[in-house]
Amino acid sequence: MSSSQTLVEHIVLVKVKDGTEQSKVDDLVNGMNSLAAIDGVLYLTAGPVLRSRPAAAFTHFLHSRYSCKDHLDAYNVNPTHIAVVTNSLFPICDNLLVVDWFAGKPTLKTPATGSGLRVRFLKLKGGDEQVKEKVLGVVGEEDGGEFSYGENISPERAQGFSIASLAVFPGQKELESVELEEGLAKVEEDVEDVVVVDYVLP
Repeated sequence: MSSSQTLVEHIVLVKVKDGTEQSKVDDLVNGMNSLAAIDGVLYLTAGPVLRSRPAAAFTHFLHSRYSCKDHLDAYNVNPTHIAVVTNSLFPICDNLLVVDWFAGKPTLKTPATGSGLRVRFLKLKGGDEQVKEKVLGVVGEEDGGEFSYGENISPERAQGFSIASLAVFPGQKELESVELEEGLAKVEEDVEDVVVVDYVLP
C-alpha cells in the first residue's frame, strides 16, 4: 500500500521537569489538546502517562492521526502548534521523543474515551536492513483491528528509535492485564533499547 493511501500516526512523549508548577503542566496539556482544531488533524489526545518502561522516563503523551504526510507537515508548521511548543512545552520539558509512521491502513477506528493505548518504540542494534525487516515482522505479528506499526519517518526528534507500534485496548483494565514486557523477548537480540508507554484516553 502506498504511503498516500494510509494513515499517519504521530506520537509525542514528554518528560516534564521535576518540580514544575501544576498550573504550567495544565497549560501544556490544555495547549496540546487544543491542537485538535488544526486543519488536517483527524484525531488528537494528550494527557499524563499511566505507566512507562523505563519507569518515569516520560510523564505526558500526545497521539494524533492524519490522512497523509502532507497534513502532518502542515500541522508541524502551523502557528498554533508552534506557539504551544514554544510557549508551553519547551520551557518545562526535560526530555522529548517524537515518532511518526505510516499505519499501513487507510482507516482506523478512533479510540473511544476510556480506551487504553500502548505505544512501543524500538531502537535497533546497527542499521542492517535484514534486522529491520525481521523486527518489523515480529512486531507485525500482533497486528489486529486496532493496531498499527511501522518504520519511523521523522528521525529528527526520535533519539534513534526507528520502529513503532500502537495498540488500542477497550479500557484501562484490559491494558494493565498485559505486561509491559510482553512480546519483547522475541526481538531482544536485535534491539538496543525499548520505550513502552501506557495511556488512558480521558
